[in-house]
Amino acid sequence: MIPRSVYKGAWASSLRIRDFRLFWASTLFYSVGTGMEAVAVGWLVFDITGSAFMVGVAAAARMAPLFFLGILSGAMADWLERRLFLFFSALAGVVVAAVMATVLLTGDPPIWMVVVLVGAGGCIFAFTLTTRNAYTYDIVGPEHALNGLSLNQMAMQSGGIAGAIISGALIEAVGPGWQYLAVGVSYLGSASVLLVIGKSTISAQQVREPVLQNLAGYVRFLRENQVIFVLMCLTSITEVLGFTHMTLLPVFAKDVLHVGPAGLGYLTAVRQAGGLLGLAMLANLRDYRRKGLLMFIIATAFGLGLMAFSVSSALVYFIIVLAAVNACGMSVDTLYKTLMQSNVPDEQRGRAMGSWVLSIGVAPVGHMGVGGLAGALGAQGALLVNGAALAGLTLAAAISLPKIRRLE
Repeated sequence: MIPRSVYKGAWASSLRIRDFRLFWASTLFYSVGTGMEAVAVGWLVFDITGSAFMVGVAAAARMAPLFFLGILSGAMADWLERRLFLFFSALAGVVVAAVMATVLLTGDPPIWMVVVLVGAGGCIFAFTLTTRNAYTYDIVGPEHALNGLSLNQMAMQSGGIAGAIISGALIEAVGPGWQYLAVGVSYLGSASVLLVIGKSTISAQQVREPVLQNLAGYVRFLRENQVIFVLMCLTSITEVLGFTHMTLLPVFAKDVLHVGPAGLGYLTAVRQAGGLLGLAMLANLRDYRRKGLLMFIIATAFGLGLMAFSVSSALVYFIIVLAAVNACGMSVDTLYKTLMQSNVPDEQRGRAMGSWVLSIGVAPVGHMGVGGLAGALGAQGALLVNGAALAGLTLAAAISLPKIRRLE
């Protein structure tokens, strides 16, 4: 139970809503599981194959469904009752985790089986990510949308940190098979909390089209809603040029900062903590009106922060910049989600979040691109180029798109 003194402040205003407190707990349980999976997949695949390339293949199998299923996940989130959809999605995650645990505990599985199961988990994650963001808006309403989405993302970040720590300890103590059983327990906890949420929550679409008709209307939805289309483009640009800096953290740890694997763990924690700080500051704004302008300002700062990595290789300086960059990254990503949902009718908010998932699904392109740049220019040079491109494109968009700049 969260003490009332914790959520009296503006930064936690959405926590005054009982259903949101329960949903926040469900998100925390779910993200502990995804945090454990994120660590386990890389360790498991590299342990089986000894190939960094196969680790990349597994990561792509996890992320690719976000691109390919973004549109379908949006249509499904608008067609189905969101709370129950999330419940059954969490149960599907339990099944996949249980199957992975079984194949690991009963023998040495072939790598193709592991990658297939990772891909299945990625498909479930695509549907969950879309629906979880739309359902957050259902609960808190437009007046608390920015605050609620920020707090929900904070739960994702916090759970991810806890899951990563738990995963490492479990793999070392009892192996990855038992660790995947813990993943299933985490997802089951998330599903159980969803059942306690009351009927007071705003429902999804009251008059539901058949899902195929809903899906067919998606193209028309994007064609008619230019605001959503522009926000999709901006989200994709930020994902490709900005968030892919995370790919180079191991390179910085080994070749630039010379801190080794233990140092990489601390840098990862700093990155997550920076994201939490940015989300806390954003949550404190509550129903801030000039969200479009704020989005452009933070995205520009994101790009400038990436450029700052090239100035110095001092560890303390790097840590400060890393925290600031990720504070900007998580904040602008939450603003994209908020503006997408605020600029569509209630019956289309699932489609809006499906559009966001589709946009972040282009991440593999950015990961390959920044890796290629780092091979040619070094890690610092690669982030200098990406940061300059992100800041320049964001400034150009802010100047040329006054309608987006004035979004509330």
